Amino acid sequence: MDPFWKTKPLEAMSQAEWESLCDGCGKCCLAKLEDEDTGDIHWTSVACRLFDAGTCRCNDYAGRLKRVPDCVRLTPENVRKLTWLPATCAYRLVAEGKDLAWWHPLISGDPETVHEAGISMRGRVRALEDELDAPEDYFPYVLEEEP
Repeated sequence: MDPFWKTKPLEAMSQAEWESLCDGCGKCCLAKLEDEDTGDIHWTSVACRLFDAGTCRCNDYAGRLKRVPDCVRLTPENVRKLTWLPATCAYRLVAEGKDLAWWHPLISGDPETVHEAGISMRGRVRALEDELDAPEDYFPYVLEEEP
């Protein structure tokens, strides 16, 4: 029998199935800068103030939307439109009809494989948003490519 992400559209998934698609990479918790002229997205190594760099998870997942006004709640509708979701994101992959990578916890059975494969932001976050004051403070943290 095929796994749920191959047989169900995102909209039909239970809350538990939806949440299990998150691989725990932490990339969506990074600050991204958008070029106003081109629309290009520039990734940074600056994470949300609620990001736990050791676990690559949110310190207040249930309360994140109230505590961080620009936090984006992923939904079946918006994952198809968010151009900044990383190429490795399971929500994006499933929305595009693609399969999950070998390191995804739903495939490997181990939540550590995303870190072991070097996909996650563990050890790669250089600052948290609340440590920076002005927009230009983000520029030294711009990454050359999508993490």
